[in-house]
Amino acid sequence: MSEPMSEQVQAVPVTDAARWSAVANWYHAYFTGLVMTTVTRRSTREAADLVFNIFRRQHHERFLPGLDKLGLTGLPPAVAAARYHYLSNAIGGVRVEYMEESPRKVWVRYPPPRWAWHGTAICAIPGEVSRAVLRGWHAHNGVSLGEPKLGFVCTKQTMDGQPGLEGYYCEHDRALEPEERLRFARGEEAPDFDPALAPRLLTADWPEERVQKARRNYAMEYVRTALPELIALFGPRDAIYLGGITARLIGMQFYSETAAALGMHDQGDARDFGRFMVALARAQGDEAELVEEDGGMAVRQYGWKLMAGVPSLHHAAFEAWNELLEGALSAHNRHLALTVTCRFDLGDDCFEWRIAPRLRGTRAAGAQ
Repeated sequence: MSEPMSEQVQAVPVTDAARWSAVANWYHAYFTGLVMTTVTRRSTREAADLVFNIFRRQHHERFLPGLDKLGLTGLPPAVAAARYHYLSNAIGGVRVEYMEESPRKVWVRYPPPRWAWHGTAICAIPGEVSRAVLRGWHAHNGVSLGEPKLGFVCTKQTMDGQPGLEGYYCEHDRALEPEERLRFARGEEAPDFDPALAPRLLTADWPEERVQKARRNYAMEYVRTALPELIALFGPRDAIYLGGITARLIGMQFYSETAAALGMHDQGDARDFGRFMVALARAQGDEAELVEEDGGMAVRQYGWKLMAGVPSLHHAAFEAWNELLEGALSAHNRHLALTVTCRFDLGDDCFEWRIAPRLRGTRAAGAQ
Protein backbone atom coordinates (compact mmCIF):
# COMPACT_ATOMS: atom_id res chain seq x y z
CA MET A 1 0.00 0.00 0.00
CA SER A 2 1.42 3.38 -0.97
CA GLU A 3 0.69 6.70 0.68
CA PRO A 4 1.55 10.20 -0.57
CA MET A 5 4.03 11.94 1.68
CA SER A 6 2.32 14.72 3.63
CA GLU A 7 5.49 16.56 4.59
CA GLN A 8 6.79 19.55 2.66
CA VAL A 9 8.81 18.75 -0.45
CA GLN A 10 11.19 21.71 -0.02
CA ALA A 11 13.86 21.89 2.64
CA VAL A 12 14.36 25.63 2.18
CA PRO A 13 11.68 28.05 0.91
CA VAL A 14 12.43 29.33 -2.61
CA THR A 15 10.51 31.50 -5.05
CA ASP A 16 8.93 30.35 -8.29
CA ALA A 17 11.38 32.56 -10.14
CA ALA A 18 14.32 30.72 -8.53
CA ARG A 19 12.82 27.32 -9.41
CA TRP A 20 12.24 28.28 -13.02
CA SER A 21 15.73 29.74 -13.29
CA ALA A 22 17.17 26.45 -12.00
CA VAL A 23 15.28 24.46 -14.65
CA ALA A 24 16.41 26.89 -17.35
CA ASN A 25 20.05 26.36 -16.37
CA TRP A 26 19.55 22.58 -16.16
CA TYR A 27 18.21 22.29 -19.73
CA HIS A 28 20.48 24.98 -21.12
CA ALA A 29 23.45 22.89 -19.95
CA TYR A 30 21.94 19.72 -21.41
CA PHE A 31 21.45 21.30 -24.84
CA THR A 32 24.99 22.69 -24.96
CA GLY A 33 26.31 19.35 -23.72
CA LEU A 34 24.49 17.44 -26.49
CA VAL A 35 26.28 19.46 -29.14
CA MET A 36 29.66 19.09 -27.43
CA THR A 37 29.20 15.33 -27.01
CA THR A 38 28.41 14.99 -30.71
CA VAL A 39 31.53 16.99 -31.61
CA THR A 40 33.81 14.96 -29.35
CA ARG A 41 32.31 11.46 -29.69
CA ARG A 42 31.20 11.59 -33.32
CA SER A 43 32.54 14.34 -35.58
CA THR A 44 32.34 18.04 -36.37
CA ARG A 45 30.37 17.33 -39.53
CA GLU A 46 27.79 15.21 -37.69
CA ALA A 47 27.49 17.84 -34.95
CA ALA A 48 26.89 20.47 -37.63
CA ASP A 49 24.21 18.24 -39.19
CA LEU A 50 22.52 17.89 -35.79
CA VAL A 51 22.58 21.64 -35.13
CA PHE A 52 21.27 22.37 -38.64
CA ASN A 53 18.36 19.98 -38.10
CA ILE A 54 17.56 21.41 -34.65
CA PHE A 55 17.43 24.99 -35.87
CA ARG A 56 15.58 24.18 -39.08
CA ARG A 57 12.97 22.27 -37.06
CA GLN A 58 12.60 25.18 -34.65
CA HIS A 59 12.32 27.56 -37.59
CA HIS A 60 9.47 25.59 -39.16
CA GLU A 61 7.64 25.28 -35.83
CA ARG A 62 8.19 28.78 -34.43
CA PHE A 63 9.04 31.44 -37.00
CA LEU A 64 5.74 32.22 -38.75
CA PRO A 65 3.55 31.74 -35.64
CA GLY A 66 6.06 33.89 -33.73
CA LEU A 67 5.84 36.72 -36.25
CA ASP A 68 2.11 36.89 -35.64
CA LYS A 69 2.43 36.74 -31.83
CA LEU A 70 5.07 39.49 -31.87
CA GLY A 71 3.01 41.74 -34.16
CA LEU A 72 5.55 41.64 -37.00
CA THR A 73 3.36 40.55 -39.90
CA GLY A 74 3.15 43.00 -42.78
CA LEU A 75 6.59 44.53 -42.19
CA PRO A 76 9.28 44.52 -44.92
CA PRO A 77 10.90 41.04 -44.95
CA ALA A 78 14.35 42.14 -43.69
CA VAL A 79 12.77 44.17 -40.88
CA ALA A 80 10.41 41.36 -39.84
CA ALA A 81 13.18 38.75 -39.83
CA ALA A 82 15.60 40.86 -37.78
CA ARG A 83 12.96 42.05 -35.31
CA TYR A 84 11.89 38.47 -34.73
CA HIS A 85 15.42 37.57 -33.62
CA TYR A 86 15.74 40.65 -31.44
CA LEU A 87 12.42 40.22 -29.65
CA SER A 88 12.14 36.43 -29.39
CA ASN A 89 15.66 35.99 -28.07
CA ALA A 90 15.08 38.68 -25.46
CA ILE A 91 12.25 36.54 -24.06
CA GLY A 92 14.77 33.74 -23.56
CA GLY A 93 17.33 36.04 -21.93
CA VAL A 94 19.67 36.09 -24.95
CA ARG A 95 21.44 39.36 -25.72
CA VAL A 96 20.82 40.58 -29.27
CA GLU A 97 21.38 43.98 -30.85
CA TYR A 98 19.26 45.42 -33.68
CA MET A 99 20.38 48.09 -36.16
CA GLU A 100 18.04 49.09 -38.99
CA GLU A 101 20.11 50.57 -41.80
CA SER A 102 17.17 50.66 -44.24
CA PRO A 103 13.92 48.71 -44.77
CA ARG A 104 15.92 46.33 -46.98
CA LYS A 105 19.05 45.97 -44.81
CA VAL A 106 18.78 45.27 -41.10
CA TRP A 107 21.59 44.11 -38.82
CA VAL A 108 21.45 41.72 -35.85
CA ARG A 109 24.38 41.12 -33.52
CA TYR A 110 24.81 38.55 -30.76
CA PRO A 111 27.55 39.98 -28.51
CA PRO A 112 29.54 37.83 -26.10
CA PRO A 113 28.90 35.97 -23.92
CA ARG A 114 27.02 33.66 -26.30
CA TRP A 115 23.98 31.96 -24.76
CA ALA A 116 24.05 28.66 -26.66
CA TRP A 117 27.71 27.94 -25.99
CA HIS A 118 27.78 28.88 -22.33
CA GLY A 119 31.01 29.53 -20.43
CA THR A 120 34.07 27.57 -21.49
CA ALA A 121 31.94 25.44 -23.85
CA ILE A 122 32.54 28.04 -26.53
CA CYS A 123 36.12 26.74 -26.85
CA ALA A 124 34.82 23.33 -27.98
CA ILE A 125 32.37 24.49 -30.66
CA PRO A 126 33.87 24.48 -34.17
CA GLY A 127 33.01 27.24 -36.63
CA GLU A 128 31.26 24.71 -38.85
CA VAL A 129 28.78 23.97 -36.06
CA SER A 130 28.08 27.67 -35.51
CA ARG A 131 27.57 28.19 -39.24
CA ALA A 132 24.99 25.40 -39.15
CA VAL A 133 22.82 27.62 -36.93
CA LEU A 134 22.75 30.25 -39.69
CA ARG A 135 22.08 27.68 -42.40
CA GLY A 136 19.28 26.12 -40.38
CA TRP A 137 17.47 29.30 -39.46
CA HIS A 138 18.73 32.63 -40.83
CA ALA A 139 19.18 31.47 -44.40
CA HIS A 140 15.62 30.11 -44.52
CA ASN A 141 13.71 33.21 -43.44
CA GLY A 142 13.19 34.43 -46.99
CA VAL A 143 11.79 31.03 -48.01
CA SER A 144 9.31 31.03 -45.12
CA LEU A 145 8.28 34.61 -45.81
CA GLY A 146 7.77 33.88 -49.50
CA GLU A 147 10.44 36.44 -50.43
CA PRO A 148 13.10 34.76 -52.60
CA LYS A 149 15.22 37.93 -52.64
CA LEU A 150 15.88 37.87 -48.89
CA GLY A 151 19.19 36.48 -47.63
CA PHE A 152 21.51 36.75 -44.66
CA VAL A 153 25.07 38.06 -44.79
CA CYS A 154 27.32 37.02 -41.87
CA THR A 155 30.15 39.43 -41.09
CA LYS A 156 31.52 37.96 -37.83
CA GLN A 157 31.66 34.61 -36.04
CA THR A 158 32.50 34.34 -32.33
CA MET A 159 34.25 30.98 -32.83
CA ASP A 160 36.76 32.69 -35.11
CA GLY A 161 37.83 35.01 -32.31
CA GLN A 162 35.66 37.89 -33.51
CA PRO A 163 33.61 39.93 -30.99
CA GLY A 164 30.26 38.22 -31.42
CA LEU A 165 28.09 36.80 -34.16
CA GLU A 166 26.80 39.52 -36.44
CA GLY A 167 25.32 40.01 -39.87
CA TYR A 168 22.40 41.51 -41.71
CA TYR A 169 19.26 40.55 -43.51
CA CYS A 170 19.33 41.96 -46.99
CA GLU A 171 16.60 42.13 -49.61
CA HIS A 172 18.44 41.90 -52.94
CA ASP A 173 17.31 43.04 -56.37
CA ARG A 174 16.82 39.49 -57.67
CA ALA A 175 15.77 36.08 -56.44
CA LEU A 176 18.59 34.22 -54.71
CA GLU A 177 19.73 30.71 -55.50
CA PRO A 178 19.68 28.34 -52.49
CA GLU A 179 23.46 28.58 -52.04
CA GLU A 180 23.23 32.40 -52.01
CA ARG A 181 20.80 32.67 -49.09
CA LEU A 182 23.74 32.67 -46.67
CA ARG A 183 27.04 34.31 -47.51
CA PHE A 184 30.00 35.69 -45.55
CA ALA A 185 31.50 39.18 -45.84
CA ARG A 186 34.17 39.44 -43.14
CA GLY A 187 35.28 42.92 -44.16
CA GLU A 188 31.98 44.60 -43.29
CA GLU A 189 31.26 46.11 -39.88
CA ALA A 190 27.93 46.51 -38.10
CA PRO A 191 26.88 50.01 -37.03
CA ASP A 192 26.72 50.77 -33.31
CA PHE A 193 23.67 49.62 -31.40
CA ASP A 194 21.34 52.33 -30.07
CA PRO A 195 18.65 50.83 -27.79
CA ALA A 196 16.50 53.93 -28.29
CA LEU A 197 16.17 53.11 -32.00
CA ALA A 198 15.47 49.39 -31.51
CA PRO A 199 12.02 47.80 -31.21
CA ARG A 200 10.62 47.86 -27.71
CA LEU A 201 11.40 44.68 -25.79
CA LEU A 202 8.32 42.83 -24.61
CA THR A 203 10.13 41.82 -21.43
CA ALA A 204 10.88 45.39 -20.34
CA ASP A 205 7.95 45.60 -17.93
CA TRP A 206 7.61 41.93 -17.03
CA PRO A 207 7.85 40.89 -13.35
CA GLU A 208 10.77 38.61 -12.47
CA GLU A 209 8.55 35.53 -12.19
CA ARG A 210 7.30 35.92 -15.76
CA VAL A 211 10.81 36.56 -17.06
CA GLN A 212 12.20 33.40 -15.45
CA LYS A 213 9.26 31.26 -16.56
CA ALA A 214 9.79 32.43 -20.16
CA ARG A 215 13.51 31.62 -19.90
CA ARG A 216 12.70 28.18 -18.53
CA ASN A 217 10.41 27.49 -21.49
CA TYR A 218 13.03 28.82 -23.92
CA ALA A 219 15.73 26.45 -22.62
CA MET A 220 13.36 23.48 -22.49
CA GLU A 221 12.36 24.13 -26.09
CA TYR A 222 15.92 23.47 -27.26
CA VAL A 223 15.96 20.02 -25.63
CA ARG A 224 12.42 19.31 -26.83
CA THR A 225 13.68 19.90 -30.37
CA ALA A 226 17.11 18.33 -29.97
CA LEU A 227 16.18 14.85 -28.73
CA PRO A 228 13.84 13.94 -31.63
CA GLU A 229 16.45 15.23 -34.10
CA LEU A 230 19.20 13.27 -32.36
CA ILE A 231 17.11 10.11 -32.77
CA ALA A 232 16.22 10.89 -36.39
CA LEU A 233 19.84 11.58 -37.37
CA PHE A 234 21.70 8.81 -35.53
CA GLY A 235 19.01 6.20 -34.87
CA PRO A 236 17.59 5.20 -31.47
CA ARG A 237 20.52 3.18 -30.13
CA ASP A 238 23.19 5.79 -30.84
CA ALA A 239 20.84 8.56 -29.68
CA ILE A 240 20.39 6.79 -26.34
CA TYR A 241 24.17 6.60 -26.02
CA LEU A 242 24.90 10.20 -27.08
CA GLY A 243 21.93 11.75 -25.31
CA GLY A 244 22.31 9.46 -22.30
CA ILE A 245 26.00 10.00 -21.59
CA THR A 246 25.46 13.73 -21.96
CA ALA A 247 22.51 13.64 -19.59
CA ARG A 248 24.39 11.58 -17.01
CA LEU A 249 27.34 13.99 -17.06
CA ILE A 250 25.11 17.06 -16.84
CA GLY A 251 23.06 15.47 -14.06
CA MET A 252 26.20 14.82 -12.03
CA GLN A 253 27.86 18.14 -12.77
CA PHE A 254 24.82 20.37 -12.20
CA TYR A 255 23.07 18.45 -9.42
CA SER A 256 24.49 20.35 -6.48
CA GLU A 257 23.66 23.82 -7.80
CA THR A 258 20.25 22.72 -9.07
CA ALA A 259 19.34 21.13 -5.75
CA ALA A 260 20.42 24.27 -3.89
CA ALA A 261 18.38 26.48 -6.23
CA LEU A 262 15.33 24.30 -5.57
CA GLY A 263 15.84 24.50 -1.81
CA MET A 264 17.01 20.89 -1.51
CA HIS A 265 19.93 19.16 0.24
CA ASP A 266 22.47 17.76 -2.25
CA GLN A 267 23.33 14.72 -0.12
CA GLY A 268 21.22 12.31 1.86
CA ASP A 269 18.95 9.31 1.60
CA ALA A 270 16.28 8.10 -0.83
CA ARG A 271 13.66 10.39 0.69
CA ASP A 272 15.89 13.43 0.15
CA PHE A 273 16.45 12.58 -3.49
CA GLY A 274 12.75 11.91 -3.97
CA ARG A 275 12.07 15.42 -2.72
CA PHE A 276 14.51 16.77 -5.28
CA MET A 277 12.82 14.84 -8.11
CA VAL A 278 9.38 16.14 -7.14
CA ALA A 279 10.64 19.71 -6.84
CA LEU A 280 12.35 19.49 -10.23
CA ALA A 281 9.28 17.98 -11.91
CA ARG A 282 6.99 20.66 -10.50
CA ALA A 283 9.41 23.42 -11.55
CA GLN A 284 9.31 21.96 -15.08
CA GLY A 285 5.51 22.26 -15.08
CA ASP A 286 4.57 18.65 -14.28
CA GLU A 287 2.48 17.24 -11.44
CA ALA A 288 4.47 14.93 -9.20
CA GLU A 289 4.31 13.28 -5.80
CA LEU A 290 6.58 11.39 -3.43
CA VAL A 291 5.14 8.18 -1.97
CA GLU A 292 6.34 5.57 0.51
CA GLU A 293 5.81 2.11 -0.93
CA ASP A 294 6.72 -1.22 0.66
CA GLY A 295 9.18 0.51 2.91
CA GLY A 296 10.89 2.29 -0.01
CA MET A 297 10.46 5.60 -1.78
CA ALA A 298 8.82 6.21 -5.15
CA VAL A 299 8.26 9.30 -7.27
CA ARG A 300 5.32 9.60 -9.64
CA GLN A 301 5.20 12.22 -12.37
CA TYR A 302 1.92 12.77 -14.21
CA GLY A 303 2.61 14.04 -17.72
CA TRP A 304 5.77 15.23 -19.45
CA LYS A 305 5.65 18.91 -20.29
CA LEU A 306 9.06 18.76 -21.94
CA MET A 307 7.79 16.51 -24.75
CA ALA A 308 4.05 17.20 -24.67
CA GLY A 309 2.59 17.24 -28.16
CA VAL A 310 5.68 15.96 -29.98
CA PRO A 311 4.27 13.66 -32.68
CA SER A 312 5.41 10.02 -32.89
CA LEU A 313 7.95 10.44 -30.09
CA HIS A 314 10.32 7.46 -29.94
CA HIS A 315 10.88 5.77 -26.58
CA ALA A 316 14.60 6.53 -26.92
CA ALA A 317 13.89 10.16 -25.97
CA PHE A 318 12.90 9.14 -22.44
CA GLU A 319 15.78 6.71 -22.11
CA ALA A 320 18.28 9.44 -22.94
CA TRP A 321 16.55 12.12 -20.84
CA ASN A 322 16.18 9.85 -17.81
CA GLU A 323 19.97 9.77 -17.47
CA LEU A 324 19.76 13.33 -16.11
CA LEU A 325 18.15 11.82 -13.02
CA GLU A 326 20.53 8.87 -12.95
CA GLY A 327 23.48 11.25 -13.00
CA ALA A 328 21.96 13.45 -10.32
CA LEU A 329 21.33 10.45 -8.05
CA SER A 330 24.90 9.24 -8.41
CA ALA A 331 26.06 12.65 -7.20
CA HIS A 332 23.50 12.69 -4.37
CA ASN A 333 24.27 9.20 -3.03
CA ARG A 334 26.20 6.64 -5.07
CA HIS A 335 24.82 3.79 -2.95
CA LEU A 336 21.25 4.35 -4.19
CA ALA A 337 19.66 3.06 -7.39
CA LEU A 338 16.82 4.45 -9.50
CA THR A 339 14.43 1.99 -11.17
CA VAL A 340 11.75 3.00 -13.68
CA THR A 341 8.54 1.03 -13.02
CA CYS A 342 5.98 2.98 -15.12
CA ARG A 343 6.42 4.79 -18.43
CA PHE A 344 4.01 7.61 -19.31
CA ASP A 345 5.54 7.76 -22.81
CA LEU A 346 4.62 4.09 -23.33
CA GLY A 347 0.99 4.47 -22.29
CA ASP A 348 1.05 4.24 -18.49
CA ASP A 349 -0.79 6.93 -16.54
CA CYS A 350 2.47 8.30 -15.10
CA PHE A 351 6.19 7.91 -14.87
CA GLU A 352 7.21 6.11 -11.69
CA TRP A 353 10.70 5.73 -10.29
CA ARG A 354 11.62 3.72 -7.21
CA ILE A 355 14.63 4.81 -5.17
CA ALA A 356 16.28 2.14 -3.06
CA PRO A 357 19.70 1.05 -1.83
CA ARG A 358 21.80 -0.51 -4.56
CA LEU A 359 22.09 -4.25 -4.07
CA ARG A 360 25.46 -5.33 -2.76
CA GLY A 361 27.68 -6.51 -5.58
CA THR A 362 25.81 -4.65 -8.36
CA ARG A 363 27.48 -2.00 -10.45
CA ALA A 364 26.31 1.48 -11.19
CA ALA A 365 24.81 1.91 -14.65
CA GLY A 366 27.59 2.36 -17.18
CA ALA A 367 30.26 0.79 -14.99
CA GLN A 368 32.71 -1.59 -16.67
